[in-house]
Amino acid sequence: MTEYLHRDPTRRDALLTIEEVADLIRMPVASLRYWRVLGTGPRGFIIGRRLRYWRQDVMDWLDEQRESAGRGVA
Repeated sequence: MTEYLHRDPTRRDALLTIEEVADLIRMPVASLRYWRVLGTGPRGFIIGRRLRYWRQDVMDWLDEQRESAGRGVA
C-alpha cells in the first residue's frame, strides 16, 4: 500500500482527481462535471464518495476528441 501512495503521478496508471484532470486538459472543473452529466466526458468512477479518473482513460478520451475533430465532427 505504501508503494501505491508514492507512485509517480505521470505514470499511465495514475489515479487523478477531477481537479487534476481539469489541469491536465486545461478546462474548468465545471466543464468536466457537465460532461459527466451528459455522459460525454472522460470516464470517471466513484471510490467511496470521491470521483476519480484513470490517467490512461483521460488520455484515451483526448485521443478520441482529436480524431473526431479531424473528421469534422466536434
